[in-house]
Amino acid sequence: MRNLLFSTALLFGSSVAAFAETVEVEMLNENDAGDRMVFGQELIRAEVGDVIRFVPTDRSHNAQSVKDALPEGQEAFKGKTNNEVEYLVTETGLTAVVCLPHQSMGMVALIVVGNDVSNAQQVLDARIPGKGKDKIAALVAEAQATLP
Repeated sequence: MRNLLFSTALLFGSSVAAFAETVEVEMLNENDAGDRMVFGQELIRAEVGDVIRFVPTDRSHNAQSVKDALPEGQEAFKGKTNNEVEYLVTETGLTAVVCLPHQSMGMVALIVVGNDVSNAQQVLDARIPGKGKDKIAALVAEAQATLP
């Protein structure tokens, strides 16, 4: 019985790891459309087990979660300026992400995990200054409107 449980755990763990993805998101001074201080992908869809890697392609950017704007049980993260940071997705729901130096200019992103938008109001109520607040609201609305 013990070997059967161990084998099942190995099989389950292996299948989760086999299907996990790494999503790379660039941190940019300007995108192809001419938008300044942006994440290369602003509405990020992921599943539990995925890793979101934020990559600074231009200087003076970081990526970090917003306090009180992530699913219950999900660990917060904060990358250092000019460094890559990886975010392991462990819970379904929405996570707001900002570049701290440029959040008031609208450099924000929203991670949607498992098509779960149940914490949308929590994300909308989070403290995000300037244009970042409006952009997060637009991203939440887009996430809700595009659910399968």
